[in-house]
Amino acid sequence: MKDNFSWENFISRETAKDYFKDIKFKLISDHKEGHKIFPNPKSFFRAFQLCPFQNTKVVILGQDPYHTRDVADGLAFSTESQNPIPPSLKNIFKEMHDDIGVENNSPDLTKWADQGVLLLNTSLSVCEGLPNSHSKIGWEIFTDAALRELNQLNHVVYILWGAHARSKKKLITNSSLILEATHPSPLSAHKGFFGSNHFSKANEYLTRFRDSAINWQLD
Repeated sequence: MKDNFSWENFISRETAKDYFKDIKFKLISDHKEGHKIFPNPKSFFRAFQLCPFQNTKVVILGQDPYHTRDVADGLAFSTESQNPIPPSLKNIFKEMHDDIGVENNSPDLTKWADQGVLLLNTSLSVCEGLPNSHSKIGWEIFTDAALRELNQLNHVVYILWGAHARSKKKLITNSSLILEATHPSPLSAHKGFFGSNHFSKANEYLTRFRDSAINWQLD
């Protein structure tokens, strides 16, 4: 692994490739057709900007941004503090409370990102009201490339919730901890997400192999 690797360099490299032209074309086309695209394009790469590559301790993998207006903020499962807590995040907080006793009331997950939690969606944009609308326009190439870079790091905790996230397990071959469960969505949380104890397991691993655990308390 090159010591001078950074997400900034990675983004510059990937956005110059041919496949990224297809992403740009689709975004422009959808905009011209009157679709609202979330999050704000300035936030497409926010997860990378807040969590430098070398600092990454935990990767929580989502699928695509919230498709409701003014909810997506560029971090998987997160939204701005003034917004209601989205249903999947409510279940994440419930499991967290049952697992480690932490009770969170703010949906803004920036504090996690600042500690080395990469809150990564595999698609970095979506059309309003159309979930997965940008799941096959090229973002998956970009985020798979990011996961391959992360695979160079040892002792990272990968938290894979749901079939889509779990399908990325094949990209993780280095010395790391992989935690899997069903998605925290109200449709599936009762099928294995609740009771998975991923937060305590992550912190036990980080305490053993890294300099510190994650403080999951947000507020």
